[in-house]
Amino acid sequence: MTSPKILLIRAWGRLNNFFGRGLVVTVGTILLLGFAIALAAFLFLNTAAPRTLTITGGPAGSSFQRTAERYQKLLEHEGVTVKILPSDGSAENLKRLADPKQHVDVGFVLGGAAGDKTYDQLQSLGAVAYQPLTVFYRGTKVELLSAFKGRRINIGPAGSGTHDLALALLKLNSIAPGDGTVIDETDLDDPARALAENRVDVVFLMGDSTDRLVIRKLMRDGGVQLFSFTQADAYVRRMHTLNKLHLPRGSLDLGADLPPDDVYLIGPTVQLVARESLHPALSDLLLEAAREVHGRPGLYRKQGEFPAAREGEFHLSADAARYYATGKTFLYRTFPFWLATLIARVLAFLVPIVLLLLPALKFAPMIYRWRVESRIYRWYQVLLDLEREALKSDVDAARREELLRQLDHIETAVNRIVVPASFGDMFYGLRTHIGFVRRSLLPENQ
Repeated sequence: MTSPKILLIRAWGRLNNFFGRGLVVTVGTILLLGFAIALAAFLFLNTAAPRTLTITGGPAGSSFQRTAERYQKLLEHEGVTVKILPSDGSAENLKRLADPKQHVDVGFVLGGAAGDKTYDQLQSLGAVAYQPLTVFYRGTKVELLSAFKGRRINIGPAGSGTHDLALALLKLNSIAPGDGTVIDETDLDDPARALAENRVDVVFLMGDSTDRLVIRKLMRDGGVQLFSFTQADAYVRRMHTLNKLHLPRGSLDLGADLPPDDVYLIGPTVQLVARESLHPALSDLLLEAAREVHGRPGLYRKQGEFPAAREGEFHLSADAARYYATGKTFLYRTFPFWLATLIARVLAFLVPIVLLLLPALKFAPMIYRWRVESRIYRWYQVLLDLEREALKSDVDAARREELLRQLDHIETAVNRIVVPASFGDMFYGLRTHIGFVRRSLLPENQ
């Protein structure tokens, strides 16, 4: 039985005989070059999705932290390892995302947290929830925030979302520290007790402090009322990051009829903010998780209202816009995440080969034909020059011998040319013309 090595040598010889060694070497070089470029793209320009993700969440036990943990479970079910970094809330999340030295990918940011600053390196995946602002106060019913002027108002610690929003709202109503109003910035552990003990008159609450149970507890305490923003539409017009929220009568407790009247609240949305480097597949997985976590109806949201493609201070990412329009990409919609990732890596290897090799292989025969023809045609120019010299009238015998020696050199060089069989007519045509010039130089033909 013939060995594989001998078969390979025979096949190589047949290719060389049929196409010429130059073409085989040319095509082989193109293939090796394409393979090298594809390998580089595979290693350094890998388009497959990462298998890890870092979320900056919120304080321990907060809604941000609980939401991040729910995302973690859903994404890890798809084979993505999720790391959650606790934070002080929206402001710290934004600071981490904007700092390139911080290793975070995505986080929760309240609308309005960016202020007047722009963050071109960040993008929104959409709004995922409302963050209602609730205001509780002691005393008789009031309809305007301006009625709280001169009273003791707790707005939470500096740097919190509640603190910044409360100051902005009070400023719109011409309330500021120093006008007789006492602004309390302490972080109250029990707002209901602070109101009951007459330590404060008004409390601004947002986030986990606006939980259904917290509001119910505050409203059941005698003398404490929930402020209804009767001017909610005006506030929303003045501050575009706010939303008008409706708390229907009896929605907290039907039996106790809490609240006893329809209440209108205002509050920003929670944006899912990511860096521009976030991989499209991870963007899709995050939005799938957001749809699972936030898509159900709640106290302030309707079925399927979130996640929503809402523009805020951060531009909506192109991947998120595509997801809201058409869903996940074909690969990640059709295959499990791990398999889609593997296919993406294979495509990252094959696509450069296809894009580079198809045009290169198409022109390879043309280039090779030009190379072979040029090797033959250049000798025609030398042969023509020699023949013109021989036809001069003053050529003597010594000069003719010199021309014959030059012709011998030309013929020797031509005989060394290796051409495939398909160029045999051109090769033998050149040799015939060399013979014709030789005969014209012989003495008997003079």
